[in-house]
Amino acid sequence: MPKYLFKSHLNSEGVKGTLADGGTGRRDAVKKAVESVGGNLESFYYAFGETDAYVIVELPSEAHAAAAALQPAISGTGSVETVVLIEPETIDQVATIHTDYRAPGQ
Repeated sequence: MPKYLFKSHLNSEGVKGTLADGGTGRRDAVKKAVESVGGNLESFYYAFGETDAYVIVELPSEAHAAAAALQPAISGTGSVETVVLIEPETIDQVATIHTDYRAPGQ
């Protein structure tokens, strides 16, 4: 199943809700949401800086990832930046695929 990194950015309402639910409460809510669409929560960490939480999930498809990532925006509590994660074995496959690409100006 494809893996995705969700970088969560909370607004003031999201921070208030997180503090009310507690860190483990929010992690449990995210786990339930991910499982409800056939996925698995791999890891969940809060952080300092521009990103408030880093969440790695396995989901059945890009459509499932987009649906999950849009929920904070729909709820009005923040936004999510989604990063598609690529396994090293996939990069091995990429190395064998050759394209006929010409760089600009060449």
